[in-house]
Amino acid sequence: EQRTLIVTHSNQALNQLFEKIMALDIDERHLLRLGHGEEELETEKDFSRYGRVNYVLARRIELLEEVKRLQKSLGVPGDASYTCETAGYFFLYQVMSRWEEYISKVKNKGSTLPDVTEVSTFFPFHEYFANAPQPIFKGRSYEEDMEIAEGCFRHIKKIFTQLEEFRASELLRSGLDRSKYLLVKEAKIIAMTCTHAALKRHDLVKLGFKYDNILMEEAAQILEIETFIPLLLQNPQDGFSRLKRWIMIGDHHQLPPVIKNMAFQKYSNMEQSLFTRFVRVGVPTVDLDAQGRARASLCNLYNWRYKNLGNLPHVQLLPEFSTANAGLLYDFQLINVEDFQGVGESEPNPYFYQNLGEAEYVVALFMYMCLLGYPADKISILTTYNGQKHLIRDIINRRCGSNPLIGRPNKVTTVDRFQGQQNDYILLSLVRTRAVGHLRDVRRLVVAMSRARLGLYIFARVSLFQNCFELTPAFSQLTARPLHLHIIPTEPFPTSRKNGERPSHEVQVIKNMPQMANFVYNMYMHLIQTTHHYHQTFLQLPPAMVEEGEEVQSQETELETEEEANPAQTDLSGLIDATSSQESSASPNEITCSQTESTRTQTGARCNPEATPAASDVTAAAAGPIAVPAEAHAPQDVTPAPQET
Repeated sequence: EQRTLIVTHSNQALNQLFEKIMALDIDERHLLRLGHGEEELETEKDFSRYGRVNYVLARRIELLEEVKRLQKSLGVPGDASYTCETAGYFFLYQVMSRWEEYISKVKNKGSTLPDVTEVSTFFPFHEYFANAPQPIFKGRSYEEDMEIAEGCFRHIKKIFTQLEEFRASELLRSGLDRSKYLLVKEAKIIAMTCTHAALKRHDLVKLGFKYDNILMEEAAQILEIETFIPLLLQNPQDGFSRLKRWIMIGDHHQLPPVIKNMAFQKYSNMEQSLFTRFVRVGVPTVDLDAQGRARASLCNLYNWRYKNLGNLPHVQLLPEFSTANAGLLYDFQLINVEDFQGVGESEPNPYFYQNLGEAEYVVALFMYMCLLGYPADKISILTTYNGQKHLIRDIINRRCGSNPLIGRPNKVTTVDRFQGQQNDYILLSLVRTRAVGHLRDVRRLVVAMSRARLGLYIFARVSLFQNCFELTPAFSQLTARPLHLHIIPTEPFPTSRKNGERPSHEVQVIKNMPQMANFVYNMYMHLIQTTHHYHQTFLQLPPAMVEEGEEVQSQETELETEEEANPAQTDLSGLIDATSSQESSASPNEITCSQTESTRTQTGARCNPEATPAASDVTAAAAGPIAVPAEAHAPQDVTPAPQET
């Protein structure tokens, strides 16, 4: 049987690929993952070297128990299940002899067909299969019953075949020797990063590691030398390479390998991957012409870079792609951000670019989405510069990181680091206000536009980027929509509104960052006060009065029957009239853990119930992390959208 080596650039891509392989009908004893990062696999199983050794030892015990049960059912004395070796002798002298005798009795004898009942009558393993959920043999035809009998024997034979493979684990006593044996002999699919292949090449060759096929994912991000090394992880046999197939999967329209030395990058052209070189010199390629990640509208932002890129059928059929983003009018939008306190981009250190206005705006939108009920782990915040990444992380720590009603986004990172990953909702900060910077590289733009599945919200200085010729195909679509954020604060998550459908709730227009920060602050305080009122009215009453009170409340609010079965979403329609004096009227000491639980239920905010803090912690969350910039504390009216929107 052939062995396949899987090589990727990052642990993230390797884990994603490995999880898909695990979902296929492949015996897990043939899977092995080398290197670090295996702990991030979303499975309880351990596919590292020592994890596979432990699996083999545990599986060996299970199979020997089956041998013991088979021996008992056949009435054979002795201890055939003592070792894999004794089990092999038991199969050869006891199981095979009975099967051959059975076949000689029931096989076709000349022109006469055997009786159908003989197939069941002479079957020697009836007692072993007695625990089957239904009778094994149907008795309808000879061919059908013989096929069933042969299937039962294949099941028994598979037990002893696996035990024969595991026999080496009895002879090799140390975990290291067992892991080496698994790598060289047992594993059929071996996965590793190109870095691990380079570091361990000498050890792998020394062990006699062999493989027939190589599959390289993210090939356009791998250096030429890193692409070449995995081809040399085995010694040739008789002067001929055992390698039969080499498959490279990549996207040369996205970012190339990272070369930090500018001389090597520009003058030696080291940032060109071998994959890109093959494409450039005209090596025939197989081009994929359909994507299944994002909505069709989001795909339009980058499909101009590809030849005839369409959408897979499920993008049109699945409800998540046709449903609108709750609380937001558009599925993607470019939001113009002007100078905050007279400052746009700043550079505290050389090339360490930051933009405080965009950072605050991005975090405010994230908090708004979480208060509506969006799961925080479905939202990622991306930026094009490391300085902005650190600034956003600091603001999240200050505003909402420890708040159980909001929490933290799935990731706050740069576009370059997020290549190869995705999330449902992406909030993107472009930072620069004086020069376009390295977003002028169209490959970086394609990566930034293609990370979102359901929603993409970009914060930038529109006047700067819309005049950049290289970015025109994407920004012409982005600027076709309003450049102020359009929100629907009374529409909770999830919504039944279809994407592109006119909302039944009032649409509000947010014109700048201080207005958005002030709006989120008022929204949060309104929810806290509503929760406090609910707690005082119902949660402190005896159980009988609670039922009566809830019944009265349901009559007053005229909820429908199906809505009464679920926690009601908090009515946010009164947010616009909330003033700063009303915000300060709530006593922090009255906010308790039960209020926090109620708010989680009413708003639909996703947070871990185990993380619910004590009363003092919730007080700090209400007073500290929600604080907004000084300019944002002044009450500002939220401008309603014009009727044409």
